[in-house]
Amino acid sequence: MLQMIRSDFCMFILSHGRANNVVTVDSLLRHGYTGKFFIVIDDEDKQRSEYEQRYGDKVLVFSKAEVEKTFDVGDNFPERRAVIWARNACFELAAQVNCKYFMQLDDDYIRFQFRFDRNCRFGTWDAKDLDEALEWMIEYYDSIPALSICLAQGGDFIGGTNGGFGKAITAKRKAMNTFLCRVDRPFKFVGRINEDVNTYTSLGHRGSLFLTLTCLMIVQKITQSNAGGMSEMYLASGTYIKSFYSVMYQPSSVKISDMGEVHRRIHHSIDWETTVPQIIRQSYRKPGNDNAVTDDAA
Repeated sequence: MLQMIRSDFCMFILSHGRANNVVTVDSLLRHGYTGKFFIVIDDEDKQRSEYEQRYGDKVLVFSKAEVEKTFDVGDNFPERRAVIWARNACFELAAQVNCKYFMQLDDDYIRFQFRFDRNCRFGTWDAKDLDEALEWMIEYYDSIPALSICLAQGGDFIGGTNGGFGKAITAKRKAMNTFLCRVDRPFKFVGRINEDVNTYTSLGHRGSLFLTLTCLMIVQKITQSNAGGMSEMYLASGTYIKSFYSVMYQPSSVKISDMGEVHRRIHHSIDWETTVPQIIRQSYRKPGNDNAVTDDAA
C-alpha cells in the first residue's frame, strides 16, 4: 500500500508567464504525489486569468509590491520577472493554506529520480512513490536544525561515481530549486538573480544550515529553451551578472570563475573552507586546550 503524504504539507510550484506549460504538475502526479499543490504567481503576471481558468483555486496570487518590502533585491534594475519575490512570499502563503511544511518547485520539472538504490548502488531510477520519499525527507528535516533541505539536480552528478555527488548517499552544503521549508524556520532569500546561491552562502556564513540530498534528484527542461519564467532575463544578461550577485553578498569566500569542459562560461566559485563555520565537537577537544572553540561554546 502506497503511503500518502501528510495533510500539513504542500507543494508550491512557482511560475510566471507559463499558464499553459506548467509541466511540473503532470510530473508530480506521474511520480505518485497525492498531496496538496498550488501554483504561485504574482499580481503582475499578464497570464493570471489563464492560470485561474486552468487551475482554479489551486492558484495563489501574491502582491509583488508588498513582498518587495521584506527583502533586499540587491540592485536598482527595473527587471521584475525574477523568482525571488515568489520564494519570499511562500512562508506567508503556507500559513494561509494551513500548512506547516512546504516545498518550492520550479514549473519545468520533467522527472523525479533516485540516484541510489536500497543497497546504496549508484544509478538512475524513476521515483514511483514520491509521497514516501517526501515523508522520509520531512522526518530527516525535523531531526536536524537546517533552515532548508533540497533535492539534487541532474547536473550535480556530472562525473558519475567520480564526482562529488555520485560517490555516496550524503548531504552537501548547498541548496537550489527544491527548497523544503517549515513556517517556523523562516528566512529571507536575497538578491534579484542567483538568489539561491546568494542565500545559502550569506546565511551559511552566519551559521545557518542548508543541505542538498544526493539520493533523489529533479530533472528540468533546458533553462533557456523554455519560454517564459526567467529565461528571457538569463538570455539578456547571461551568467556574468548572475554570478556577481553572489560575490556581492559573500565577497570573502565567493568569486567569479568559469566552468565547462568544451564551452567555458562564467560561473561563481565558492570556497567552502571559508564560507561556512567548521566547529569541532567537544568530544574531539584535546586535553588542556582551554582556548579551543567548541560547539558548546558556540
